[in-house]
Amino acid sequence: MPDQQTRSRPVAPEPRSEPRSTRDRAAALLTAAAPALGAYAAVRAVGLLVLGVWASAAGKDALHLLGGRWDSVWYQRIAEDGYGYTVTLPDGGLHPDFAFFPLLPALERGLAAVTPFTVQSAGIAVAWLAGLLAAWGIFAVGARLHGKRAGVVLAALWGAYPTAFVQSMAYTETLFTALAAWSLYAVLRGRWIAAGALCVLAGLTRPSAAALIAALAVTAAAVLVREWRAGGRRDLVRGHARMLLGVCLAPLGWLAYVVFVAVREGSPFAYFDVQAQWGNSIDGGRALAGFIAGLPLPAALGLCAALGLLGWLVVLCVRQRQPLPVLVYGIAVVVVSLIGSGYFGSRPRLMMPAFPLLLPPAVALAGLRTTVRTGAVVAALALGSAAYGAWTLLGPGPP
Repeated sequence: MPDQQTRSRPVAPEPRSEPRSTRDRAAALLTAAAPALGAYAAVRAVGLLVLGVWASAAGKDALHLLGGRWDSVWYQRIAEDGYGYTVTLPDGGLHPDFAFFPLLPALERGLAAVTPFTVQSAGIAVAWLAGLLAAWGIFAVGARLHGKRAGVVLAALWGAYPTAFVQSMAYTETLFTALAAWSLYAVLRGRWIAAGALCVLAGLTRPSAAALIAALAVTAAAVLVREWRAGGRRDLVRGHARMLLGVCLAPLGWLAYVVFVAVREGSPFAYFDVQAQWGNSIDGGRALAGFIAGLPLPAALGLCAALGLLGWLVVLCVRQRQPLPVLVYGIAVVVVSLIGSGYFGSRPRLMMPAFPLLLPPAVALAGLRTTVRTGAVVAALALGSAAYGAWTLLGPGPP
């Protein structure tokens, strides 16, 4: 029985007539995903065009806005000089660069070493390529669950997310989402070792890999409990050896980086101390509640309405009977994004990898009578996202 059916809607079986070679399978997958990649690229092109025009009118360099500010600078410094840099704030606080995970700077450094790109332009190139890979993986998950049309719309909606401008920046969001989407797709196909290996890389990319690790672990636990109750106790471990191996692999990337920071700093809890220095400790949502309480009443009501919409999307995902790994991953990303004590303005960006939240609206849009109507809605969302992105990038605060 496929693992993805655990407490979820059954998923269509694999077609019997798959291409034989790995190259042929990859080519077939890419051909099927071409409309989704085209839609995603078109949406992001709108965002870049609006940013370029707006930045030019303001006398600013659009590429610098994408690759030379905020977290991008930290990643590039790590790519060029390695770890060990700390900023001392005016109030005496410290911001060590150990808060930033190593995979993106490693890719930036590697690409800059073999191409004419600078580290900054390499970071942008990695983010853009990862964005396409993420859209491909998101399409693959959506198409497997609800058909190709829904998969295409899902990829386009992810590109039109309100803070999707970050997908064009030298940040980790696209890289992490690509690894997460393909890891979930591997789980849906029962390819647990591949899923675990992708999760290792995700754990070297962002701390929110904890959500992906949880998705794999909860799904595997549900499978084992179901079969235990069904009486299949004798060969429980042997029958799911690959699944258990994938789950054991999953946290190794995240753990490896935590151990690396512990060794470098000489303290077993050094990574968590670093996060506390950056104000990113887990506080159970107290910082969020305090932020809302400190807003003027209209703004507080508006933010509460936005959180209500977020909760409604989560309910729709549950009612949609999303497969367990997809559902757990999406909810876990949201929870991790809301219970931290960090800068509030970054929370919508931190939730962007939770693409399963977009599955209900994607299915609804895919069900519209004509492609023109669907395209019109996506186009309107893309323009709104592009305008918001340009306005944010031309402002003073980080996303």
